[in-house]
Amino acid sequence: MSRHKPAPTIVLFRRDLRIDDNGALAAAVDRGAPVIALYILDDEDRNLRAMGAASRWWLHHSLAALDHRLRQTGANLLLARGRTDDIVGKAIGASSADCVFWNRRYDPSEAPVDARLKADLREKGLTARSFDGALLHEPSLLKTGAGGFYRVYTPFWKAMVDKADLRDPIDAPGSIDGWVGEFAGLRLNDLNLLPTKPDWAQGLRESWTPGEEGGKARLDEFIEHDLEDYERRRDIPGERATSRLSPHLAFGEITPFQILASLRKSRSAGASKFRSEIGWREFSYHLLFHNPDLAGRNFRPEFDAMSWRDDAGAVRAWQRGLTGYPIVDAGMRELWRTGWMHNRVRMIAASFLIKDLMIDWRHGEKWFWDTLVDADAANNPASWQWVAGSGADAAPYFRIFNPVLQGEKLDPQGSYVRRHIPEIAALPDRYIHRPWEAPASLLKGNNIELGKTYPKPIVDHGAARDRALIVYQSIKDEKAS
Repeated sequence: MSRHKPAPTIVLFRRDLRIDDNGALAAAVDRGAPVIALYILDDEDRNLRAMGAASRWWLHHSLAALDHRLRQTGANLLLARGRTDDIVGKAIGASSADCVFWNRRYDPSEAPVDARLKADLREKGLTARSFDGALLHEPSLLKTGAGGFYRVYTPFWKAMVDKADLRDPIDAPGSIDGWVGEFAGLRLNDLNLLPTKPDWAQGLRESWTPGEEGGKARLDEFIEHDLEDYERRRDIPGERATSRLSPHLAFGEITPFQILASLRKSRSAGASKFRSEIGWREFSYHLLFHNPDLAGRNFRPEFDAMSWRDDAGAVRAWQRGLTGYPIVDAGMRELWRTGWMHNRVRMIAASFLIKDLMIDWRHGEKWFWDTLVDADAANNPASWQWVAGSGADAAPYFRIFNPVLQGEKLDPQGSYVRRHIPEIAALPDRYIHRPWEAPASLLKGNNIELGKTYPKPIVDHGAARDRALIVYQSIKDEKAS
């Protein structure tokens, strides 16, 4: 007597573009039914934040890599565009699938989409299940003793380590019974994710290998070559000493469980420090979960009274790396060319926009969202609010980075600045972070004309610092009154 195969299982891929440590995929394979691997580009729902241009570039290549991995195991990736519930309904109609699995999302604009989908599917008598994988902890479950959410990193991380179930990674399936049937899907190029006119992605192509395999290779290289000395070298932008795993994490090509499992093999101080960096990512998502408008609203409401400046010219100069402060400009040019910026320089560049120029932090958050390949719904706004002083566990209001001193401290030989600002590369170390102090003869001899070949500072840092302190003090005084 013949035995019919069970109805297919749909596995939705979103920011979990991997087959290793993928709970939804593993559960689908364990059912013994054909698997429909489906990615939906849901850019029609106005409640969802549209991806930035750099993220779209990464997504294109990550989807191609995922399809390749799936084909190696016997399946393939179906692509569609539209509202998630509509496309899932069409996939069910085409395949008679009776189960839909996915890995949980924690962006407050995305989680309700999944909640509605789960309720709708179950109401129709279908099975809908969600799994972990993006975070080490469930933000809805980790609470303070008083029943609230954590606002300070240190007690959060301690509680998370004590309470979270830090499971081992799930092995990738050796083979997948891929569904064979007709579905009106799209080709990857039909999603129009890549820039064309102009094609500005050359630097991204030279800098990154999107996809699960690229993420694993980056993790292995980091642990082998950089982890031991990570704590000492991680703040030196001229050296490639950080993990550069952030875009792979952002797209779910690798999970925090996989990273921690690899770190367990090391007892170095670098491993301990890097674990805490993973903790900051967890903390940012904890904040976002409990503050859904983190990218648009001050976490500390007293900052709603902040007197920001409206200066489009200054914003453009900052975006283009033309502020006249080399460490800031090098970072902004690295961002534009590669889609990434060294974390320490991100802090300096953010401080300059917010406190030297007195520009609303939301302008910076939006620019980073569009230009970073690791643009992240939680890390991005939480970090900007940290620098602005308006966030949880924020930097003290009087912490205003001096871009000259920061450059001389972190890039004393100027290798980072010279890499990204070739027009002043000939200056000696003494002047590389303060070219306006270089003798006129030295500038002329190196074909440097400040104001033409490289800008003069668009603001005096000392005066800007004094201005910022007055404004921030007024916010502090207003809260105290």
